[in-house]
Amino acid sequence: MLMAQYERVRAQTMRLTEALSAEDTMLQSMPDASPAKWHLAHTTWFFETFLLQPYLTGYQPYNEAYQYLFNSYYETVGERHPRPQRGLLSRPSLEEVMDYRKHVDSAMIRLLASSGADIEAAVTIGLHHEMQHQELLQTDIKHALSLNPYALEPDTNSVESSPGSVSTESPEFVHFKGGLSFIGTDAESSFAYDCEQPRHQVFVPEFSLCERLVTNAEWLEFMADDGYKRPTLWLADGWATVQQEGWQAPLYWHREGEQWLTITDRKRVPLDLNAPVCHISYYEADAFARWRGCRLPTEFEWEHAAQSVESGGNFLEQKHSLPQPVPDETQGLKQMFGDAWEWTQSPFIPYPGFKTPEGALAEYNGKFMANQWVLRGGSCATAEQQIRSTYRNFFYAHQRWQFTSLRLAK
Repeated sequence: MLMAQYERVRAQTMRLTEALSAEDTMLQSMPDASPAKWHLAHTTWFFETFLLQPYLTGYQPYNEAYQYLFNSYYETVGERHPRPQRGLLSRPSLEEVMDYRKHVDSAMIRLLASSGADIEAAVTIGLHHEMQHQELLQTDIKHALSLNPYALEPDTNSVESSPGSVSTESPEFVHFKGGLSFIGTDAESSFAYDCEQPRHQVFVPEFSLCERLVTNAEWLEFMADDGYKRPTLWLADGWATVQQEGWQAPLYWHREGEQWLTITDRKRVPLDLNAPVCHISYYEADAFARWRGCRLPTEFEWEHAAQSVESGGNFLEQKHSLPQPVPDETQGLKQMFGDAWEWTQSPFIPYPGFKTPEGALAEYNGKFMANQWVLRGGSCATAEQQIRSTYRNFFYAHQRWQFTSLRLAK
């Protein structure tokens, strides 16, 4: 079972890079992003460092230099190459990184065949770690290619949304009575990150959530009403960021005449006005909510509501490179899982009773619990196995290159 999962996850990473050239895999467009080649090597380094070296008798590192080059932020493991300079790693070559993956995969298969429950927890977190990097690999290469006008071609097969096809129905709000609610998990039968623990009770006052995510058409209304030009809608840090960065629309939006375009992973496509808006910062989500006379939900409200919703949705496996419009037949809360991550107004902080795990993997989440905001629900670039109602993602308020959106609350 574990071996089959290992092979499936590792193969899925390779499929995401099939259309990339060796030159593509070296691109690092900003310090927040990493080259695809680095993602391929780092996820391999993870299994080598935390599983093969401690558990496979006689195993020696494939290349001692890789211990430095492909460590991300694990201070207890050793020094590492500076993150903003990962795009300078022309060596090892892509071919050598692929050989590294094959070598480690071969050793991991031997380890999995000869070991038991003692390594299951470490292998499982390694697989979820790689699935996280699958999402980052997609969003990082999208950002890099977006900066090269010759890397993107018009997509003549996309369905163009015209004003006549835009849904004009006002979304419904789903009411929740509130009360005491259990948040997080202690379940040992299924995987969860340390930041989702321990399970605890919170009091959630009554609230309402919009039945779906905010659409591109609604965002255009915000823009037409000078949403990016009215300081009274914005947090002070958000307004300063808007001025500094010159934001006038979500990331990747581009206007040609009367038509708005966005990009997939490889193409310039007409904006689907019924699809969820994405690639927006926390600041933009907060300003839009204020413009609509609403607010962002807390992560506790979101999780309380999500507990009654099945976790199916538009994920990586569905192979859509953008969030999709709500299917007509769905009822109640929609798009709670998949399509785009939902900003909440909750800071990423530890739950009451949180304890940092023992060992090197203690550095996984706890050290980042400051100055970031919680997002919930997953996106079209998230592996479906990653998502559950307790899952907490987190980013800084200004970041936009992930598939981030919002759901209104009141």
